[in-house]
Amino acid sequence: MKQEMTEQEAYLQLAALCARAEHCQQEMRDKMRRWGLDEQVQERVVARLVKERFVDDERYARAFVKDKVHYNKWGRRKVQQGLWMKRIDVDIQRRVLDEVDDHEYLEVLRLLLKQKRKSTKAASDYELNQKLVRFALGRGFTFDIIRQCLDVDEEMDDGDETD
Repeated sequence: MKQEMTEQEAYLQLAALCARAEHCQQEMRDKMRRWGLDEQVQERVVARLVKERFVDDERYARAFVKDKVHYNKWGRRKVQQGLWMKRIDVDIQRRVLDEVDDHEYLEVLRLLLKQKRKSTKAASDYELNQKLVRFALGRGFTFDIIRQCLDVDEEMDDGDETD
């Protein structure tokens, strides 16, 4: 039978984990809950990890946002939902999401829509745009930004033609 983990053992394992990659407080609590540690021990371990800067929710949120926007091509809404699920404070969410460069953010969406346009079959331009809008909304982009990118793409495709 497996013996129960002590507070010190939990701290050492989690500190080693945090030294390898960014983690948030909620991930640490979830891990300790799975290990069967009671809530008071969990809170003491998390407090110690925060105090010793192994865990920093703002630093974690910055890394999370950067990864999700640049590599996963997520929009702000989906990133915000991911941060909410990790129980990151709303003030931190707002601050970190505001740091995302608007030009870079629009470029991520433009490239995503351009790639999707090539692989999407549609009977008309209207149907194609509807499919692209649904795709981008699912990725967490807002309708106004999607519309802005689609309008720019159409202007580039049409050349001198107007609507």
